[in-house]
Amino acid sequence: MANDNFDDQHNDVVAAVMVPLPAQGHLNQLLHLSHILSSHGLSVHFVGTPSHNRQAQVRLHGWDPEATSKIHFHNFPIPAFPIPPPNPNATNKLPVHLFPAFTATVHLRQPISELVKNLSITSRRVIVIHDSLMFYVIQDAASVPNAESYCFHSLSAFAMYVNSSERTEKLPAVLPDGVPVKDLLINGGSSSGILFPAELMEFFKLQRESRKRNWGNLFNTSRLIESEYLDSLAEEKLCGSEKNWAIGPFNPVLMKNLEKRSSEKQDKCLDWLDKQLSKSVIFVSFGSNTSLSDEQNEEIANGLKNSGQKFIWVIREGDRGDVFAAAKENQRARLPDGYEEEIENRGMGMIVRDWAPQLDILRHPSTGGFMSHCGWNSCIESISLGVAMAAWPMHSDQPINAILVTRILKVGLMVGEFGHEGELVKADVIENAVKKLMDSAEGDEIKKKAAELSDAIKKSVTKGDGEIVNKSRTEMDTFIAHITR
Repeated sequence: MANDNFDDQHNDVVAAVMVPLPAQGHLNQLLHLSHILSSHGLSVHFVGTPSHNRQAQVRLHGWDPEATSKIHFHNFPIPAFPIPPPNPNATNKLPVHLFPAFTATVHLRQPISELVKNLSITSRRVIVIHDSLMFYVIQDAASVPNAESYCFHSLSAFAMYVNSSERTEKLPAVLPDGVPVKDLLINGGSSSGILFPAELMEFFKLQRESRKRNWGNLFNTSRLIESEYLDSLAEEKLCGSEKNWAIGPFNPVLMKNLEKRSSEKQDKCLDWLDKQLSKSVIFVSFGSNTSLSDEQNEEIANGLKNSGQKFIWVIREGDRGDVFAAAKENQRARLPDGYEEEIENRGMGMIVRDWAPQLDILRHPSTGGFMSHCGWNSCIESISLGVAMAAWPMHSDQPINAILVTRILKVGLMVGEFGHEGELVKADVIENAVKKLMDSAEGDEIKKKAAELSDAIKKSVTKGDGEIVNKSRTEMDTFIAHITR
């Protein structure tokens, strides 16, 4: 264990135990929430394996390091598990190479149980906030009298709504313009088209069977974005509880320049942005778990170059189950001969082959667009910071998030076509999408809506009066009041 000195605790303290799934988008969201809870006076305990806790910390952006030092990180060793590489040539971009890391989390049950029991002795109440795929490891909290567990859903409320519509057939998943959502998705939105490994199906089953009392559900979203879908989930109790809190955005939308630039790579990236015109750069990143084929990367390279727009492109192999143990084995993505030198010499853009400070890039005044895989973490960051999106979903909930971004909120446009995930996207399609977003009347309207929604979200997390002002802050304050009652 690290940072686990409880001497300053007493019976008036409410302790929060954060239990993320060991994947970057899940780790990141719960660590952001940990900072928020800590700022409200809770004693926050973040649990995981040593490597996953380290991953969460070194990749965190937007917070003062002093705030992070107030969080107790508990490093629980688990037996070694396979760390296969991602397959960039796979048509199905589901990160199956991470599944051994997911299934290995079952070994966290005992140490988490012991931590909750120990904290229950020294705390007035223990609040366990866990990922929706971590029910098994927190199930013993149900037997602790002063412990309560809350399920964190890393998906958008809209994605939960659509998935529930398929499962229960109670909700008509129809867009405001009358188009059924299933018409835009592969296999009509059915998950039956996805072939999961047998061990992962067992992992899903284990989570379902381990689900005991659920005190409520947490979403990294705002009612300004997804009120209708949050209400539907609550009315039908589709998440197992009628108590749902939309307490996002978790990322610090109002904080500016509080984080010290901690690496040469980050400085180089942000310094380059400092030299560009306002809203002139499109940021291209497909998340931490996506690996693209050399053929697809070549199409992206040519599409970006031919668009004539300035860009920052993060091109890296998807994370493995342990990003540190496998770091030396990572494969370097290939680009056309001389491409990087040409782009740099012409001042057209930057190629980033390592981890990039996404929050800092998105909130930079030179950033005017974001080509993204539409993982919810990236969506909520982009929406809250007012950056219009070029949506390129890959798998899982990402196509549904892309529908929310492009068809409902209308703060983005599609790069390819709905229902064609996994197919090669040609350079001319990429070029046209970039031009449309960055330099067209349609793109200007999208960017205007993105800026307006961001302004409303920023007002919603600040103190003040009015229907919009204080909305998200009130939801967070209501949740804090509930768990500290």
